[in-house]
Amino acid sequence: MNKFLIAGLGNPGPEYANTRHNVGFIVLDALAQDAAVSFSPGRYAEVAQFRLKGRIFFLIKPSTYMNLSGKAVRYWMEKEEIPIEQLLVISDDVDLPPGTFRIKPRGSGGTHNGLNSIIEYLGSQDFPRFRIGIGNDYARGFQVDFVLGKWTRHEEALMIPRVKLAVEAVKSFGLAGLQLTMNLYNNR
Repeated sequence: MNKFLIAGLGNPGPEYANTRHNVGFIVLDALAQDAAVSFSPGRYAEVAQFRLKGRIFFLIKPSTYMNLSGKAVRYWMEKEEIPIEQLLVISDDVDLPPGTFRIKPRGSGGTHNGLNSIIEYLGSQDFPRFRIGIGNDYARGFQVDFVLGKWTRHEEALMIPRVKLAVEAVKSFGLAGLQLTMNLYNNR
């Protein structure tokens, strides 16, 4: 049975709900809704799983806060014996225009503390990641306020259809593989 770990990055708690930094959680919530499953508390994360065409998708929303996301990812990879190439990490990216997708097989964490934590805990940069642009419409020195800020009405209108498309991209990753998924969804 093919298993995939889909880790959506964000921060737990109602004060972070519907913020730009939580786009990973938002995509996983939409994916769980699409699969008619719900999250339940697990070790280091809220967890859900579903089967699709002979594959098992494990969804985790780390409860460790962004800066320790790697702890949850490593735990669930080891627990479920999921190889690194079958991990997909979904995160926000301030360097991409809002709603833009970048799916890559590897890379640095840049300024993203969640990605850097995963790199540290796994000891590798070689894991697939799905970055979703949130833009960088903030004054110098106000990046934290921006990423932890709520979506504007305009941003929400833009992001709702993008989240639906992101759900399809995640399913494609498990069903069709990374390369085809990159070809289909990058720059869309």
